[in-house]
Amino acid sequence: MTDRVWLITGASSGFGQAIAEAALADGDTVVATARRPEALKEFAGAHPDRVLALPLDVTDTAAIAAVVAEVQRRYGRIDVVVNNAGRGHIGAAEEATEAELRGLMDLHFFGPAALTRAVLPLMRQRGTGAIVQMSSMGGRFSFPGVGAYSATKFALEGLSQALAQEVAPFGIKVLIVEPGAFRTSFAGGALTHSPAIDAYQDTVGTIRSALPNSDGTQPGDPAKAAAAILAALDADQTPLRLPLGTDAADAILADLDRSQQEFRTWENVTRGTDFD
Repeated sequence: MTDRVWLITGASSGFGQAIAEAALADGDTVVATARRPEALKEFAGAHPDRVLALPLDVTDTAAIAAVVAEVQRRYGRIDVVVNNAGRGHIGAAEEATEAELRGLMDLHFFGPAALTRAVLPLMRQRGTGAIVQMSSMGGRFSFPGVGAYSATKFALEGLSQALAQEVAPFGIKVLIVEPGAFRTSFAGGALTHSPAIDAYQDTVGTIRSALPNSDGTQPGDPAKAAAAILAALDADQTPLRLPLGTDAADAILADLDRSQQEFRTWENVTRGTDFD
């Protein structure tokens, strides 16, 4: 695919901005969206012919429909959608409020699902396209303090795994990206916390301090992540899931080993529940 039209949410910083820059370097056109479009002014101004900046809150389904219609009107197609808008959150399951859970789910699941639904008819009609779902290594497994965040990414990955099989016959690719710790705003200004309960200090307290303190020192390079995403999309066999970062690779492999060991330990019980 050449001269693609990208629609990227949360494009004002982090992965969204890095992917937008990589797409431009590849000769493509970028529709960059953010809740605060003024944050995109400098980026769009530097590339006036190939960047269109639009306001978009992905939790507003009416706004999603309007943005998709505007991009279709201007360019006649949408080749790649990147569902990137999001934020980090820390809190034990008991600490997380219903409002926090629903807000995260709206941002990380219902919003991307709505945008995906909005663009699929256009992609099916053309017989080509790609959906990039920015998940996390926390979409593969979870640990204390990130249950609410992981729940939203688990949901996104479950929907996307089925989606990939549903749309493959139409020439549409689905790529789930699972980054580890990268130098984005995830651990900084975009990070929120549930009110702490003292009883969870031993299990959640460490990440409450460690994650914010990691801001600016994470091992992952967003520019390299963006390059890896473009390479995966251009491959003849695009993977369903693309973990990014050595920390993600090590953690995912360790979790797979634990899961397999647990399954083998209980396999006889699992298989012993059928009718005789």
